[in-house]
Amino acid sequence: LGNADACRAFQAFSLFVKAKEVPAASRCPGGGEGVRWRCCRQAFEELPGIHRHVALHHSGDVGRQAGLGAAPAEAGGSPAGGPAPAGKAARPSGHSCNNPEISWALPDTSHVSHDDLTSIILFFLNILFLFAYLCHAVGSQVGEVLLYYCYCEVKDPEKLCAWQKALCQHLHLTGKVRVASEGINGTVGGSKVATSLYIKVMLSQPLFKNILCQEDFKSSAGGAHCFPDLRVGVFQEIVPMGIDPKIVSYKETGIHLSPQEFHREVEQYLSQATQGQSDTILLDCRNFYESKIGHFQGCLAPDIRKFSYFPSYVDENLELFKDKRVLMYCTGGIRCERGSAYLRSKAVCREVYQLKGGIHKYLEEFPDGFYRGKLFVFDDRYAICSNEDIISACRYCGVLWDQYKLCSSQHCRQLVLTCPSCCNKGLTACCPVCQEKELKVTSRASGQTLKEECECTRRRPRVPIEHVSPRMLDAGK
Repeated sequence: LGNADACRAFQAFSLFVKAKEVPAASRCPGGGEGVRWRCCRQAFEELPGIHRHVALHHSGDVGRQAGLGAAPAEAGGSPAGGPAPAGKAARPSGHSCNNPEISWALPDTSHVSHDDLTSIILFFLNILFLFAYLCHAVGSQVGEVLLYYCYCEVKDPEKLCAWQKALCQHLHLTGKVRVASEGINGTVGGSKVATSLYIKVMLSQPLFKNILCQEDFKSSAGGAHCFPDLRVGVFQEIVPMGIDPKIVSYKETGIHLSPQEFHREVEQYLSQATQGQSDTILLDCRNFYESKIGHFQGCLAPDIRKFSYFPSYVDENLELFKDKRVLMYCTGGIRCERGSAYLRSKAVCREVYQLKGGIHKYLEEFPDGFYRGKLFVFDDRYAICSNEDIISACRYCGVLWDQYKLCSSQHCRQLVLTCPSCCNKGLTACCPVCQEKELKVTSRASGQTLKEECECTRRRPRVPIEHVSPRMLDAGK
C-alpha cells in the first residue's frame, strides 16, 4: 500500500471503530458497566479488544470505506467488480511502484481474478489494521529481542532498507538492521505482539521466500527498551569482516551442524582431548570481551577486539589450523558464515564445520550443556544467561564477576568488569590509565568531550599469534 492508501485505511478504520462506540448515556449496568463498544453482538471494554475484532472480522468493510477494494478502471484497468484483462496485473488503487519512500515490486497478478486479488489486498489490510492493536501493547515491559540474518541476493539494498525502516517504525521496534547486496542482518526489540508480526511480515516477503524460516529467528526476553533507538542502514557487508563479499562469499561456507550434531561433536572432542588424541580445534569466532564471560569448554578463543581482525588472525596462525578439523561457533551463526568461508579459502584445514543458529540456538536445546557462563549480546542487556556459572572476574579485585558496565571515562567508553565493591570505591574505568584520565577530563573549546582510543586498547596486540603446542590442543586447553 502507498502512503496515501495507508492514511485512508487508518482513517476508515478509526471511523469504523468510532461508529461502534456505545454512547455514555447508554452505558447502564444492564449493558455492562465497562462496555464502551458493541459490534457483532459482542461487548468490548478496552480499545485493543475492539481494534483486534475489527481488524480480523471487518477488514473488507473498512477497505471498501477507504476505497481500496477495487482495481483502477483507468489506464486499461478493468471496471470495478470485473476481472483484470488477460496479461495485465490488477493493482490496489493509489499504489505507485516508484514510491520514493517505500517502493516494493508487486507480484505478477495477471493470472489472478479480481475477486482473488481483493482477498489478497484484504490480507495485507489485516496486517495494516493490526498495527493499531499493536500500539497498545508496545508499552508493556513483557517483550522480546529478535536476532536473525538472511544471506540472499538483494538487487536494490536501498529499497529494502527503506521498507525495513518503515516496517520497524510502524511496529515500534528498536534495534539495529544492516542491509547489503548479500542480505540482511538484524536485531530488534519490542512487544511480543510486535515481534510476532515482524516475523510474519518478514516471512511473507517474496525476497526471503524459501530462504528465511521461523527457525532463523532467535528470541530472548527483552523489549524495545534494550536499544536506545532504531538504526537501519546499507553497508557493503551484513557482518563487518572487512573482506569484499565478492572475494569471500557466504556461498563457500563450512558445513552446518545442528545444535544436536554440534553437541555430539564437542562431546567427542572433549573425550578425545583428555586422552591426547584430538585432531580437532573448537574455535570461538567472537571478540575477546564476549568469550571472556562465556564460552564452550575446551575452546580456542582468539584475543581479538573486532571481527574485522579475524581474517588477519587466521593468516597469522595458519600453521595452527593445518590438517585440523575445525568446529566454529559464534552468537547467532552469522560470523561463522563468512568466517568459515575465509578459513576454507586458505585450504589448510581438513574440514570446517559451524554451529547452525549459533550459541543462541544451542542454549535453547542444551541450557546446561558444554557452553558455560553468559552469552554476550550487543544491546543494553550485555548478556543473557542459561546457567549459573560465572567464569570471569572483576578487573580490580579478582572476585568472580560477569556483569559488564561501560567504562566511566568519557573519552573511552569500553566495557569493564568491575564488582559492586570496587564500584563503591570509585574503580569504574577499564584500566588505571583511564581511571586517571577520568579525573582530568579533556575537553574541546566548546566543552564537548574528546573521544580517543583507550590506552589499554592501544596496547592490546591487534592480531595475537597463538603459542599453542599440539599437546595443549590435544588436551583441549
